[in-house]
This record gives sequence, C-alpha cells and structure tokens, in this order.
Amino acid sequence: MSLPEMIELSQVEFVTIDTIGPPGQRTFYLQAAQEELLITLIIEKEQAAAISIAINGVLEQLGEAEGEPKAASQDLIHPLEPLFRVGQLGLGYDKDRDMMVLVAKELIREAGEVREATKVHIWANRAQMAALARKATAVVTSGRPTCPLCDEIIDPDEEHVCPRGNGRKRLYETG
Repeated sequence: MSLPEMIELSQVEFVTIDTIGPPGQRTFYLQAAQEELLITLIIEKEQAAAISIAINGVLEQLGEAEGEPKAASQDLIHPLEPLFRVGQLGLGYDKDRDMMVLVAKELIREAGEVREATKVHIWANRAQMAALARKATAVVTSGRPTCPLCDEIIDPDEEHVCPRGNGRKRLYETG
C-alpha cells in the first residue's frame, strides 16, 4: 500500500492515546479523527510519555486558553487499522491559530527503502491537547509497576531482587 507523503488533520474532532493488551504486552496507539478521516498510528510507551511531558510544557508556557471548555479524553475507535508505526514525533504551536500541532513521522525499517516517510499533522486546540496529555499519562502509568529504588519494571510473575540491594535481599514485594 502506497501512503501519501503528508496527511493533514487541520482541526481534529478528537485525539487520544490508548493501549490494547495486558501490561507488559501492550501496544500503544495514537488516534485522531477529522470528519470522515480516522488516523490510527502505533507508538511506543516512551513516545506516549514524551508527548504528555511536551504538551504540558507548552501549555504551561502558554497559560489557560480563554473561553475554551476542558476536553474529555476518548477511547479508541474500533476496528483499529494502524496506518504506520511512528518513528519520530514533534510538537509545535501556531500563535495565529492558537492551535498546537503534533507531527508524527513514519518509521521505515526496510533496507534499501527509497520513498519518503509519511508525515501526519494533527492540529488540535489547547483543551484537546491537555486532554491528550492527561490520557497519555494515565495510560503510561497504568502498566506494570516499577521498583521505587531502581526503577526496573516489576514482573508480577517473578520475584524482584533489586540491584540496589546487591542481590542480597528482596526490597520490593510484588503483588
């Protein structure tokens, strides 16, 4: 399937991040819709966390948008038909439009691939982006717990021996 070089969603009706699958085996999705066009992209957990941090940073600099109600985060729309896996994300702000743009660039893995990577521009207002940041944070933190001492992921099916304890004792109970 040949993808266009650029897909522009100039004012989305919704944008969300969510997952499918159990913790440790989740697939993360970024999804946005404008009119009849629904875009679903596969992202990494780290990208979801970075989106949240970046959006919150920009919103903190901009302050509250006047007269704009808070947007609610939404669930994924099924069936999921991902367009591509995201390799690179960017965030921008257009002062004249008072809108933020999330730019997702396709990850191309095939050796010898010569085509341009597809880019998706997702334009949303501040309230929609704030809701996206909240949802991304909630989704990222809902996975497997991490050890408060070493930040390693705790597998509920295995005993966690914290490296900071030099393997001498179990410092964190699982389950």
